[in-house]
Amino acid sequence: MTEARSLDAAVAALRAGGAIAYPTEAVWGIGCDPDNDEAVVRLLRLKQRDPAKGLILVAASITQFEPWLEGLPLALHAPLAATWPGPNTWLVPDNGRTHALVRGAHDCVALRVSDHPGVVALCEAFGGPVVSTSANRAGEPAALSAEAVRTAFGDALDAILEGDLGGLGRPSTIRDLISGRVLRA
Repeated sequence: MTEARSLDAAVAALRAGGAIAYPTEAVWGIGCDPDNDEAVVRLLRLKQRDPAKGLILVAASITQFEPWLEGLPLALHAPLAATWPGPNTWLVPDNGRTHALVRGAHDCVALRVSDHPGVVALCEAFGGPVVSTSANRAGEPAALSAEAVRTAFGDALDAILEGDLGGLGRPSTIRDLISGRVLRA
């Protein structure tokens, strides 16, 4: 399948409420439409992930996160703008925009603007952010190839976006926007 057809299939699957896999900066991710509760529930079940943990949203640009950043004091936009795009996930106070299943048991939402060309193309074609969590069952190592994704999930995913990992040696850094505290280096 060509990359363009792969992208079209991934976007169609997202719009239909499906779960997809795609390469990111460091590991393969699985994702879905963050506004589709049924899709998020399905993804959590596939991954066997505790819903209380919450999920990351990934976007192609900071403008795709404007609804999530509405009401955030302008001074707090500076750290986001300084580190995006890139492998930096920020915990941003939820303004009520985020679905509870994405937020989990937290009052913040995890946001990242990717510089991975495949993720950028996916989010641009979809028209907004997608859920981004490592492609693995809870407690298992993250997938480092499309073949590992297929082994882990079989035909349970609706599409796999072809492409290569971005070459980063570890998952994104996670920081709390309000405190600046690093939760994952």
